[in-house]
Amino acid sequence: MYLTIRHDTSYRYEATVHYSIQQLRLTPASGAAQTVRRWNIDAPGKLDATLDAYGNVLHTLVINKPHREIHLRVSGEVDTLPLIDGVLRDPPGPVPLEHFTCATRLTEADGAIRELAESVPTLASPACLIALSEQIVQRVQYRPGVTEVTSTAAEALALGNGVCQDHAHLMLACCRARGVPARYVSGYIEPGDVPHAASHAWVDVWLEDTGWISIDVTHAGFASEIYCRLAVARDYEAAAPVRGRRIGGLEEELDVKVTVSTQMSQ
Repeated sequence: MYLTIRHDTSYRYEATVHYSIQQLRLTPASGAAQTVRRWNIDAPGKLDATLDAYGNVLHTLVINKPHREIHLRVSGEVDTLPLIDGVLRDPPGPVPLEHFTCATRLTEADGAIRELAESVPTLASPACLIALSEQIVQRVQYRPGVTEVTSTAAEALALGNGVCQDHAHLMLACCRARGVPARYVSGYIEPGDVPHAASHAWVDVWLEDTGWISIDVTHAGFASEIYCRLAVARDYEAAAPVRGRRIGGLEEELDVKVTVSTQMSQ
């Protein structure tokens, strides 16, 4: 599949910002599942590039002059390949697998999560991972505006509502509660008739016999050729497309627009 992606982010501030720093994980890497044809980030300043601990491309933007707005414009083209039963075919990565069995603040398992994790007899096959995803989306209905980016898996499960980030965190919490390595994935999806859902989150689960299995918990299916991967980490906080700090500004207005269109690769 051939994906064309546009991602525009605008920050507007009530008062002058005197200094801001933004960390951008907005650049996909080529791998077994995708090949980046073209990618560009237009930012109001110099971008310093490096790789973070997980191997994600990380750009840092520092603005040390007074400003009231920040505009980030990302565009690119990516070729993707279908995944058979979600098998990613990528190596384990630079971080030991044991790291992805450790809970984080957002993926700490309480009693309700441990009970949910045991709702399927085993997590040893792709089919079992899909079965657990089905349990999660039955318990947590997709409903934007109920949770925040700071909401934990336990809070989303208690509310019974959430978005793709919450579904991903719940899957991570369940897998880690059973000692199975799992990591958060941020990226894009061709959303069909739901245009506001082009920015997406899913998970990779490590199975000893097959490697990483890419699971879209929200859709209870495998992440395949209509997905573009941006970053992986233990949870959203370490894989967020944009994170930053500032001095000044008072209230902030954020506007994000993401579009993904597809066509068959030639």
